[in-house]
Amino acid sequence: MSDKIQRPIRILVAKVGLDGHDRGAKVIAASLRDAGMEVIYTGLRQTPEMVVATALQEDVDAIGISILSGAHMTVFPKVIRLMKEKGLDDVLLTGGGIIPETDMEALYALGVGTLFPPGTNTQDIAAYIRRWVKANRDF
Repeated sequence: MSDKIQRPIRILVAKVGLDGHDRGAKVIAASLRDAGMEVIYTGLRQTPEMVVATALQEDVDAIGISILSGAHMTVFPKVIRLMKEKGLDDVLLTGGGIIPETDMEALYALGVGTLFPPGTNTQDIAAYIRRWVKANRDF
C-alpha cells in the first residue's frame, strides 16, 4: 500500500481566442467531472498565456483546448511553447474540435496529445486522459 495521497486528476478545459461556441467544451467538462476528474473551466476568450498561467497556478495534470474557430495551427503551437517555457513538460496538452487530419499530424509532431473530433465518445476521452496521466505523471 502506498503512502501517497491519491487525488483526482486535475484538468483545465479552455476556449482560446474569439471562438464563442462553448457548448462542446461544457459537455466535455461535465463528462470529465462525472468521470471523477477535477475540472477547471476557463470560460470564453482566453489567451494562450492565460491558459498556461492558469494551468501552472492550478497544478493541473492536463489541459484540454476546445477549438472550432480554425485557429488550431496558431493556438496549439503557442500553448505548447509556453508550456515548455514554464516547465510544464509533464502536463498533457490535448483537445478537440474541427481540426483536419493533416493538421492533427503536424500538431502531434509538436508534442500535442491526441485530438478528438466532434462526436467522440466522452468515455474514450476520459480513458485517454487517465492512461496518459498514469503513464506520465507521478501518481
